[in-house]
Amino acid sequence: MKTTLAKPDLERKWYVVDATGQNLGRLSVKIANILRGRHKPIYTPHIDTGDFVVVINADKIKLTGKKEEQKLYMFHTGWFGNEYYRSVAAMRQKKPAFIIEHSVKGMLPRNKLARAMMKKLKVYAGAEHPHEAQQPISFEG
Repeated sequence: MKTTLAKPDLERKWYVVDATGQNLGRLSVKIANILRGRHKPIYTPHIDTGDFVVVINADKIKLTGKKEEQKLYMFHTGWFGNEYYRSVAAMRQKKPAFIIEHSVKGMLPRNKLARAMMKKLKVYAGAEHPHEAQQPISFEG
């Protein structure tokens, strides 16, 4: 039996995902699978076969339990002793797109391919996005 591998030059679709009221982890898994191309029959791990994903209403994502106050994101300036932490509630006010981007990035492999996949993720805090010309398909799954 012969193994078929995907060609790197393929047509990519655009999907729009509404994050209103959805659980962060479960939504991130779905987004990561679309970015990797795992929803296609031609999925090949070493080739980027994924599609573009536009996430809207990122500020309305849902977290379970007390994660809103207890979950912390660590940042470091590069100087000694200059690490600081931000809670999810603070990040939701300042940069709501970061919450989803950080979660999806953690579910992708750590290599050059994942960096290319992250460029196909577009996250917006509100319901408006500038990608209407690409005619994105609503993703329900």
